[in-house]
Amino acid sequence: MAAADAIRTTCPRDCYDACGVLVLRRDGAIDRVRGDPEHPVSRGKLCPKCAAGYNGAFLDPQMRLTKPLRRIGPKGGGRFEPIGWDAALSEVAERLGSIAETHGPATILSTHYTGTFALLGYSFGSRLFNRIGATEVEPDTVCNLAGHVALGYLYGTSESGFDPRTARDTQCIVVWGANPSASAPHAHAQWLPESPGSVIVIDPIRTPTAEQADLHLQPHPGSDAALAFALLHVLVRDGRADHAFLEAHAVGFDELAPVIEDCTPDWGEAATGVPAAVIEQAAGMYGAGPSLLWLGQGLQRTPQGGNAMRACGLLPAVTGNLGRPGAGFLYLNGTDGRGVDHEWLAGTGLGPQSPPSISQMDLAAALEDPARAQALVCWNINIAASNPQQARLHAALEREDLFTVVLELFPTDTADLADIVLPAASFLEHDDLVMSYFDLTVSAQVKAGDPPGDALPNTEIFRRLAAAMGFDEPELHESDASMIAEVLRSTGLAEDFASLAAQGTVPIAREPVIQFADLAFPTPSGRIEIASAAAEADGLPRLPRAHAEPRPDGGRLRLLSPASPWLLNASLANDEKITRRIGAATVTLHPSDAEARGLAPGDAAELANETGRLVLTVEVSDTVPPGVACAPKGRWPKREPGGANVNVLNPGAKADMGESSAVHGVEVTVTAAGSA
Repeated sequence: MAAADAIRTTCPRDCYDACGVLVLRRDGAIDRVRGDPEHPVSRGKLCPKCAAGYNGAFLDPQMRLTKPLRRIGPKGGGRFEPIGWDAALSEVAERLGSIAETHGPATILSTHYTGTFALLGYSFGSRLFNRIGATEVEPDTVCNLAGHVALGYLYGTSESGFDPRTARDTQCIVVWGANPSASAPHAHAQWLPESPGSVIVIDPIRTPTAEQADLHLQPHPGSDAALAFALLHVLVRDGRADHAFLEAHAVGFDELAPVIEDCTPDWGEAATGVPAAVIEQAAGMYGAGPSLLWLGQGLQRTPQGGNAMRACGLLPAVTGNLGRPGAGFLYLNGTDGRGVDHEWLAGTGLGPQSPPSISQMDLAAALEDPARAQALVCWNINIAASNPQQARLHAALEREDLFTVVLELFPTDTADLADIVLPAASFLEHDDLVMSYFDLTVSAQVKAGDPPGDALPNTEIFRRLAAAMGFDEPELHESDASMIAEVLRSTGLAEDFASLAAQGTVPIAREPVIQFADLAFPTPSGRIEIASAAAEADGLPRLPRAHAEPRPDGGRLRLLSPASPWLLNASLANDEKITRRIGAATVTLHPSDAEARGLAPGDAAELANETGRLVLTVEVSDTVPPGVACAPKGRWPKREPGGANVNVLNPGAKADMGESSAVHGVEVTVTAAGSA
């Protein structure tokens, strides 16, 4: 009988949970993957999408990229020939070196994200591109940067949120613009139901998390700032504002107070669509405190998303819900709060003092222009599926003179458009560190098996490429073990990797961490800056505004493209079990909107705007409000009948802060497919 053993590791996927994984092996090879029953958060369960994908496409060598590939034939044809690592890296090194010398290093673009890799797999490659002097396509602009900028103006940081363990002391949890049922399934299934306080969900869509909440507020998309001001009005009116706290720890409330006074619940109902009585009820529940506020990324993906985040972020400040158990706010618990030195990890000192950078919203335009882009290196990201202006981007990627290198696990749409494809190892095939951006933990990602064929971890690929380019800086050749040891030593999070691996996951502190326990804020004033001189200096309003974005007119609908319960960004869409489960791509309409357009469930509908067209299958449900069309993101264009996904409709408009995505501001017409 074959020898069996198990390896404890951690899922690094782009979700809040960082689930514990138990890898069952036979004779040293991965047999199957399941949840770790000893993990303190996931308690032995994996979400259905990862349970399927990790036992499907991830373990199927026929699905994986296993050898370096060189393009043959025209760009975009998806035809490649296998080559060895030496030949591949030599060609990449020669081309990048020549481009840097002839056109300047800034014409080499590096684009990456977090969706498939943990701390080292995400960060280490930046050392090489900083050394080159390449242009970074800012990863957070496609996801969450507006929120970081906004909360930075208000509190000085967006990455030191509440410790979820403090929920044991809370009276109320508000989940605003997040959908845990899709993006934090264990928080949805365990943390929220087990918390003693009441739960309020604020989301235009009646998600499963909203359905299980004590109260659901369903504002029109883009009206969140107005709703926040209406809630503040009730809180101030009813004596729930903590004026002593504001006097001691905030600046600018006196400037904001007259605005709050005008934002009555009736005004809020007209601006947001939320009934005045429900606004009153929600304010009463939150104001009873102590209360927790979970600000989701969906909240800031609108044209005025940064302002919305500043407005919603006022709730803890005005009520004094900070610095005590059961109180606080959370956007993303970043690694900075755990003492990780990101500048060291990413090698910022290896490059220019002000390295070039562009927004993901500008990538298509940059790639069209040979003066701006001569080479593109993609790692941890499938831009041909995930980025806006999809048709324009695909056309730009077909430039014969654009040298494109893709590091990938699978033959994605982006890989099909590459000149050189380099096969990457999955998280199951190398050591790393995982830090959840919800729970304050650090976890070991432990190698459980060898990569298929000649695939290599990101870190090793970049080390070899640095050597091929003749770079001898020690930082470019540092081993994974050395970097992991330094992170653990400098943070004190674990004695060493072996001890961390034996435990799997450990909290950063034995007892719940109190957010801003010392009530010191890393702002210029050291206080909460309700009125922000920094925002004003950046050309933004000094104060958050009680703003609601205009509703669509001319028969258009606001298009929302949230996370799918079965896909993870642009990952897992090639797993056959998952693709069978999700079926054809759909758009969900409110019954009144479907009826007005003569559409019934199962009909084919064309969504169109100035950017593109897309045919989807109609679903009809009152889980979406009137005026909204909902079509989840994440599908691979090449696997769709029309060769496109919902991003073909996204014009790449930016939010008001951070040059970040305003994807939830997209408007479309919806008609029966084939109608005039």
